[in-house]
Order: sequence, then structure tokens, then C-alpha cells
Amino acid sequence: MSDVPEILLTDPEVLRDPFTAYGPVRERSPIAKLVAPGFEMWAVLRHEEARKMLSDPRFALSPASYQRMEIPEHCRPYMRSMQEVEGPEHLRLRRLVAPAFTPRKAAALRPGIERLVDDLLDGLAGEDRIDLVTAFARPLPVDVICALVGITEADRPRWREYGTMVAAGDGQGLSEAVPGIVEDSLAAIAKRKLEPAEDVVSQLLQIQAEDGDRLSETELVALVWQLVLGGQVPGNLIANAVEVLLSHPAQLAELREDPALMPGAVEELMRWCSPQLLTIPRLTTTDVRIGDVLIPEGAPVTVAIAAVNRDPRAFPEPDVFDIRRAAGPAWHLAFAHGPHFCLGASLARVQTEVALTALLRRFPGLALADGLLRIPDPGTWRLNALPVKLHATVAN
Repeated sequence: MSDVPEILLTDPEVLRDPFTAYGPVRERSPIAKLVAPGFEMWAVLRHEEARKMLSDPRFALSPASYQRMEIPEHCRPYMRSMQEVEGPEHLRLRRLVAPAFTPRKAAALRPGIERLVDDLLDGLAGEDRIDLVTAFARPLPVDVICALVGITEADRPRWREYGTMVAAGDGQGLSEAVPGIVEDSLAAIAKRKLEPAEDVVSQLLQIQAEDGDRLSETELVALVWQLVLGGQVPGNLIANAVEVLLSHPAQLAELREDPALMPGAVEELMRWCSPQLLTIPRLTTTDVRIGDVLIPEGAPVTVAIAAVNRDPRAFPEPDVFDIRRAAGPAWHLAFAHGPHFCLGASLARVQTEVALTALLRRFPGLALADGLLRIPDPGTWRLNALPVKLHATVAN
């Protein structure tokens, strides 16, 4: 086991550019150890091995996959979410909410998302320089997911605050906000009991009324907060995507000239600058071998998305950003894979397509400004500030 390479998560190069830093290690071994002070876990670095691991029941999510938050005892039952259960229990909960997140449902939501995007961009009229993160990328996903789940307009400001904490990686703030999150989830459920609508909470309440054994009240609360807060991922993706496109002017020009390239461009952006660098760690339920390495029972194992999405075994010229990249037999793992494949993947795709299309159309002179701020975080690739000039040039 001494020949298993180690990656120091506090290494400045890993924090500055994990996509490049993981590369040489991936070419030495399909698996490495990620190390930080007082902490270590295994990481799968190659695409084929990662897909297999994420579908293998010997690697299981559990409460131990997450850092334990200091929260009031009465809130703890509501923290047991779909993301930390496996097998029949996970399948039951996922089947209850999956119909609201199909590709067809996401496509049907496109006109509503377009209206939300236009409203946000209308609010930027007259501005010359903005922080795209706070003015656009973060507010959009909160509004979209709140509308889908069933959070009323009056209650959304608080959820926007919670969403900001998630997007900014504010673990301490989120921990302190848990009682409010539980209370607001309960309030959303209570409102929809009195005023049913065409949203996820109303659908789940109908399921509960028809057969209370399928969904308990505690599970319903957990689903509400998990869906709303889990829906923040597109904010980081949109901000990352804008930075990448503005840093690749030739690719940006192609996209402006032919907006029909946008769906493929979004897939390439998810491969290239996925906000999630590491999957939530699974724990081995028995000794498991990956390649020549034996991983002991009870060990935490993650997939290094930043490494597998640049694996040359899966993607030709993986270190080239190409919005015209042809779909191949391999697919990026930005949304993971297997039973815990991201439920909101289709919704994230549509939001990102709509947001980028409208932004590039409305602001042909969009350009990067000084002051970009990326918080060093080995687990998430996110911008805390993305200053842009809206009218830097005049399009012909």
C-alpha cells in the first residue's frame, strides 16, 4: 500500500487548479489517498473505475459520509435525508420525487425559467459593472427551485439566505440556520395542506394522504429542505461557465454566432469546470479491491470528479476546452452516477442553458473585470465574486 500516491489537499497547486494537479497522479494510479491534517480518504481518479464504484453497493452513503453539525436535538430527525440512505429506503424516497425532475418536466419549466432570468437581467439595466455571482448566478437557482418545490413568494427571502450559505460553503452559518430551515420546511408543508397547488410539496402531500406508510411527516420535511438547498448547484456552475467562456474568446464567438451549440457547450462546461470536485464519500461495507489496491472495510472513498472528467481514457484531448466536443461512449461525471445520480441534473442543464443564452444575447459586450475571487476549497470549485463589465465593447 506504500506505492499508492498521496495528494495533499492543502497543496496550493491543488487548490489553485485541481483539474491539472490531479492529472499526473491519475496517470500513475487509478486510486490515490487524499490527505489533510487529521484526515484522509481514498479517491478514485479514472473514469471507468469511478463509474463502477458509484454503482457498486459495497460503497455506501451513510450519516458517517457527512460532517456532523452541532444542531438542536429536536432538529436531528429531520436531517436524515435521501442522500444518506441506501437500498430499498433510498429507492422508495427517490421514486416519490423523481417525477418532478425528469428531462420532460425540466423542458416544460423552460418558459418559467426564461421569465425569471429576464427579470433578473432587467434589474441590471443601466449598470456597467456588477458581481455576476451575487446579482445573477446565485439568485436564479433559489427562485427556480422554490417555485418548483412550492415555497411561496413571501417565504423565499429566507430561503435565498439559506441558499447563499450553501453556495458560499458557509458550513457554520448553515449549521446555525438549521432550526430556521426546519421551521420553514414545516411552514411550507402546512401552507400547502391548506392551499394545494401544482408543485412538489402538494404532490407529496397527496401521496401521503393516499398512503401514509409511503412517506412520513419527518421524511417529508427532510425532502423539502434537501430539494431546495440541493438546488443551488446551478449557481456555481453558471458563474464558473461565464468565467470559462470569457477566458476562451474564440469558443465564445462560436457560441454567439450559433446559439444552437449551447446544449453541447453546457455539457462541455460541466465536464470542464464542474462545481463539485469530489463526490460525497462512500464507506466500504467490506474489503474492496480497485486495481491493485485493497481498500479496507469502513474506509471513506470518493470520486475525484476533477480527475475523471479529464481522463484521456474516456475523452480525446481532455485538456482542451471544446464546445463542439462530440458525444462519445463516455460521459462526464459532473452529476455523479448510479443510484445517487443527481436528481436535479436535467433542471440544472436547462437553467444553465437559459441563463447563458440570455446573458450572452442581452450583453454582447460582456467582459471580465478585476476582482475575481475564488475561495480555495478542495471539495468545491466556486467563485465568491465574479466582477464583469456588461458593456465593455459594442457588438457589430
